[in-house]
Amino acid sequence: MREQVLDSMELERERGITIKMQPVRMIYHPDNKEGDASFLLNLIDTPGHIDFAYEVSRALTAVEGAILLVDATQGVQAQTLSVLRAAQELGLVVVPALSKVDSPLARVEEVREQVAKLLSIAPEDILLCSGRTGEGVEALLEAVIEKIPPPTNLLPQKSSGRPSGFQTFATGDSSPRGLIFDFQYSDHQGVIIYLRVFEGHLKKGDALEFAAGGRGFNALEVGTFAPAPTALPAGLGAGEIGYVVTGVKEPGLARIGDTVRARGSKTLPLPGFAQPSPVVWASVYPESQDGFVALRQALSRLRLSDSSLSFEEESSGMLGRGFRCGFLGMLHLEIVTERLRREFSLGLVVTTPTVTYEVELKNGERKTVYSPVQFPDYGDIAHVWEPYVEAEILLPSQYLGALSNLLFAHEAATESTENFSTDRVKVRAVMPLRELMRNFFDKLKSVSQGYASVSWSLRELRSAEVARLDVLVAEEPVPAFCRIIAVHRAEEEAKAAVEKLYTILPRQMFTTKIQGFALGRIISSRTLSALSKDVTQHMYGGDITRKMKLREKQKKGKKKMRERGRVNIPEEVFLKMVKSD
Repeated sequence: MREQVLDSMELERERGITIKMQPVRMIYHPDNKEGDASFLLNLIDTPGHIDFAYEVSRALTAVEGAILLVDATQGVQAQTLSVLRAAQELGLVVVPALSKVDSPLARVEEVREQVAKLLSIAPEDILLCSGRTGEGVEALLEAVIEKIPPPTNLLPQKSSGRPSGFQTFATGDSSPRGLIFDFQYSDHQGVIIYLRVFEGHLKKGDALEFAAGGRGFNALEVGTFAPAPTALPAGLGAGEIGYVVTGVKEPGLARIGDTVRARGSKTLPLPGFAQPSPVVWASVYPESQDGFVALRQALSRLRLSDSSLSFEEESSGMLGRGFRCGFLGMLHLEIVTERLRREFSLGLVVTTPTVTYEVELKNGERKTVYSPVQFPDYGDIAHVWEPYVEAEILLPSQYLGALSNLLFAHEAATESTENFSTDRVKVRAVMPLRELMRNFFDKLKSVSQGYASVSWSLRELRSAEVARLDVLVAEEPVPAFCRIIAVHRAEEEAKAAVEKLYTILPRQMFTTKIQGFALGRIISSRTLSALSKDVTQHMYGGDITRKMKLREKQKKGKKKMRERGRVNIPEEVFLKMVKSD
C-alpha cells in the first residue's frame, strides 16, 4: 500500500488529478451488522476534466450509482455540474458527500448549502468525509449499500430510470455481452480491456469479438481489481466489473464504449458508442530527425492505450518530418506530450495548438483545415467557419466584472447569468473554440484569484473572420510559429510574436530579419544584429588600408552568409514561443 494508491501514473501523483480511471473491487464487512454479513462493491474512480467527458459517460453507464464527492475547500466546480448531469440523465442514484472536511480551509456549511441546492435536498443529507483521517468513510459506505441498488441484469421490469436501449436484455444463460469503459496495453499480454458485463458470463478461453472493431480474440485471462489485477477462475457474471486480457497488439481495435460479445453473435451492440473526435490539433516534431522513428513508435504505443489520440505523418522544410496529432483538449495535449518526454525520453518540438476550420475558396472549393500551415492565403478565401463552444463558468460574484471584461476580450457572448449560491454565480457564454484555446483557462484563474472553474461543450460551426499569421526568420516562414488569428487582432498578434522572438532568438553570424506576415503583407518587422568580431585586432602598425581590406573582406563574407545561411533555432526557443505568457 501507498498513498494515492489508485493514481498509477506519475503525472497523477504529481498533480493530484485523475487522468486514467481506476476500477476496484472491495469486500466490505460492516462492524455494526449481525452475523457474517459482507458486501461486494465495484467502484470506478473517474477523471473530472471535461477533456475526458466521453470516457466518464461510458464509466457511468457501467454502474448503478455515483458518489458526488465535492471538495470542501473548493466547493462545487463547473466540471461537477457536467458530470452530475450525465449521471442524472443515465438515471443513476447519486450519493452526495464532501471531502477534506478536516482541512483548516474547508468551508463545510457553505459548500453543503451549494450541494443541497444543486440536488434539491436537505443539507443534513450530505455526508462529511476525510480521506486523510478516515472520518465519515464508514458512513459513506453504508449509504452506498443502502441507497444504490445491486445489479439486476437490467430486465425491463427492473430497469426503471435507465436508457431504453439497455432494457432489451434477457436473463438466463444467454451469450456474454459487456461494455468497454477503459483499457490499457501490456507488452506481454496486449490490450487489456476494462468492462462491465451486462449479460451472460465471461471466462478464460471464451471466443469473443469487438462489435465495432470487428476483430475476434480469445480471452487469455479474466479477472477483477483488488486493487491490483487478480485472475478469477470462475470468470465474470452479469453485473460484475473486471478485465479481459485479449492478446491483441494492434492499435485502434479496442475502443471505449465498444461492446464485447461472443464471436459470431448476432446480438446488438450496447447503445451509446461513439468515436471521440479530436478538438485540438498540434504538430509534434522530434528535436533531431534521428528521433523520428522513435517518435512514431512512441505515438503508436500510446495509441494502444488511448484510442482518442490520432496522428498522421507530415513534413516541414525547417523542422523536418513529424506528426500532426489530434487531441480531446488542451489537458489531453499536455498529458500526451509530457508522457512522450518522460516515458520515452524524447526531445520534442510542439507547434501552437489550433482547431479545425471549414474554408470556402473563391473558386468554390470547400476544404477542412486542421493545420495553420495548410490555411489558404488571405486573398484566396471567400468564407470561413469555425467551431463554437458553450462555456459554463462558476465563480464568486465579486469577480463578475473582471469576467465580463475577459469574455469581451475573447469574443464571447453571455447567454445567461444566475445566482448559484449566496456568493457564487453561474455564467453561460458562447465563444469560438479558438478563443477558448487562447490561454482562456489561465486568464480566468488569474482574474478570479483561482476561484473560478469552467466546463464546455461543442456547439455548431459559425462564420469566422480569421487569417493566417506567418512568422518569417531570415525571410523564411517557420511552420512551428504559424497560427490562425482574428483579423481585427492581426496587427497586435504580429507585433507580439515578432517582439517575443526578437528577445529570445540567439544572434546569428549574419543580420537576421524577423517579420510578421498576415493579410497579404508584412505587418511587423525587427532586425537582429549579427555577431561581430574585430578582424583587425591582431594587426599592429602599418597602413590603414590593410585594416580596410580585412573589413571589406568580412563584409562580403557576411553578405554571402546572409544569402546562403540558415538560422538554427534551438528547441528552447520553440518551447518559449509556443508557451503562452
